[in-house]
Amino acid sequence: MKKIILLLLIFTSFIYANVKSTDTFLQESSEIYTGKTFPATIVNQIVLKNNGNPIAITSNGNFVFDGKDWVTCTDKVDIDVDNKDINFPKEYGQILSNVEFNNKMFVGTEKGLFVFENNNWAKVYPFDEKFSWSLNHVTVLGIDSNNRLWFGSKQGAGVLENGAWTLYTGSEGLPVKQFTCITADKRGNVWFGTESGVVRSDGKSFRYRFSRRWLPDDHVNDIVIDEKGAAWIATNNGVSKIYFAELSYEQKADYFTDQVETRHNRDGFICQNKLFEQYQKEPYRLDISDNDGTYTAKYGAAQVFRYAVTGDKQARELALRSFMACKWLTEITHESGFPARVIIPVDWPDPVNEIYNDAYNKKRLERDPFWKQILPRFVKSKDGKYLWKCDTSSDELAGHYFFYALFYDLAAETEHEKEMVRKVVKDVTDHLIRNGFLLRDHDGKPTRWADFSPEFVNSERGWDQRGLNSMMMLSFLNVAYHVTGDHKYKDTAKMLMDEHNYHINAMQAKMFFPPEDVVPWDNNLCLTSMYGLIKYEEDPELLLMYRESLENAWLHISKQKNALWNVLYAAMTDHFKKTVETGVYETGQVFPESGPFASFTARQYSNADYRYDDIIESLTLLPLDLIGYDMDNTHRLDVVFDPTPGQSPDMGWHYDGYALPIDERGHVRQDRDGFALHAFEGGGFQEQEGTFYLLPYYMARYYGLID
Repeated sequence: MKKIILLLLIFTSFIYANVKSTDTFLQESSEIYTGKTFPATIVNQIVLKNNGNPIAITSNGNFVFDGKDWVTCTDKVDIDVDNKDINFPKEYGQILSNVEFNNKMFVGTEKGLFVFENNNWAKVYPFDEKFSWSLNHVTVLGIDSNNRLWFGSKQGAGVLENGAWTLYTGSEGLPVKQFTCITADKRGNVWFGTESGVVRSDGKSFRYRFSRRWLPDDHVNDIVIDEKGAAWIATNNGVSKIYFAELSYEQKADYFTDQVETRHNRDGFICQNKLFEQYQKEPYRLDISDNDGTYTAKYGAAQVFRYAVTGDKQARELALRSFMACKWLTEITHESGFPARVIIPVDWPDPVNEIYNDAYNKKRLERDPFWKQILPRFVKSKDGKYLWKCDTSSDELAGHYFFYALFYDLAAETEHEKEMVRKVVKDVTDHLIRNGFLLRDHDGKPTRWADFSPEFVNSERGWDQRGLNSMMMLSFLNVAYHVTGDHKYKDTAKMLMDEHNYHINAMQAKMFFPPEDVVPWDNNLCLTSMYGLIKYEEDPELLLMYRESLENAWLHISKQKNALWNVLYAAMTDHFKKTVETGVYETGQVFPESGPFASFTARQYSNADYRYDDIIESLTLLPLDLIGYDMDNTHRLDVVFDPTPGQSPDMGWHYDGYALPIDERGHVRQDRDGFALHAFEGGGFQEQEGTFYLLPYYMARYYGLID
């Protein structure tokens, strides 16, 4: 088996890999001290004792952190007083900031920036290639460890290096202004405190730290950096510690595998947690979602790729456990092959069928005319021990088929295991075919979001799902044929193409207009399903069509900085490139009536436009804390709002045209829209699972993007 895995790795890997799994980076995290964990509210200043422990200066007294708790500080605290012994002309304004730089005194006031040289005070007018400023409200001045002078003013920020200024506004990446304080660390960064968070910069880029993810309150009064490089931040509602730990990418994967196993495993199903106190990881209980099957499948897929690249027996055990859980979803229901969304014990603490009762259905129907009214929504199993959730969607199927094929190819080692995969894939696919290419619920009617029938996708009612659902159905049939070898699935796909144009529909597999019909999780459905469609397609003409469809989808999502989507796209384009390299598109036998179209298009699409840096950035920056926080980026200076007519007013992107970095967005689940500037996922009462790191990481390793 190990020889087979090695051959697969050689066949599927890319030639170059810039980052290794053992490479280390600085993982940024925060600890928040507020409410029960801090004895005051407004912290005016923060200083370090001789032993390095921080002391918080408040109107209620001084408090020192002893390594565990904040306790009353009885020691005398020497507080530096700015502006002492400076003979400064009053007509230039009140001193707001001052610093000595290169043996010259610089002073900031509401009227500008001034320097004392040649026994005179002179006003400084910073300028660079883009700006020339007459400053006002220069509230902060500081010097970094590279001996550069920084200021923060009403106009923006600036740095003086080797006699030349560089000035920053929103169009250069500065997220906010209204500066309150400044300090520097030993790594060449300057830390600005503002009235709306912390801004850190090395002079090339800016990192923005705000919201409860990073701070107890966004109004920052003071920052001090300790010997280990951690920033202690005084705010209007307590103290934050932002610190860094050296991790390798593999160590981060180990952390998230442990996080999933210890905090997100419910009888083999992978799920989010329900927190009893907002933002507090303890206490908690395991929760349910609409898509436990998909989340379990993706975790299983992550473990399959992990096993393929490491041979770790634990990874195979976890992949097998995930497979058995997904398989159970298809066995517990009213009809063979119909996958449930969720399985819970009959004594589940929440009265689910009382919650999802007739009154609930009617209320949902008022705001959603297509809401499926079905009772019960949680059906009792035949043995009476469990409840399973119905109205299963295409999200579930996309996750199942993606996982089943991977498990079959890379992790199923015995004939018995392979036969189990064949059976479950056959059961689900046969259910779809038997019921007219849709999931038929226990009420005898289609589920709302899993209708792949010709009558639906080629109708006016199904126009917005036409391409996606047609493509998904063809993908399911490709996977079924690959796994089972049964030609009826290939014949069924041919019928759908010949009689109902499913392959033509699939060339626009993702809709991006109008905005109200666009949902970001469809990107997951699109790319995970396309993976099976492209990987197992044997007809070069169809493969070329699907590659065009992939490119159309990718043009719309390539700037969202989503690691999984980038890796999926890279894997599929690499597979297509290998097909092109066989020379099949140069034979003149592919679309022969179109002349050079096939050869030209194949060459064009053999190049992959995946964003390698976005993969690494997202894997690096994904926080270890996967609680959802309210993060409203609509106030930022460095964002551009989406001008699309009808678009939500809180949609936009970073000034560089890409989504904001992952640790500055509110979404934790990476099947969300990276361009949503305001997100509040789970209300701070949910912790999500670490699959959002594990799947793209191990898949990137499998395809050679990470060595």
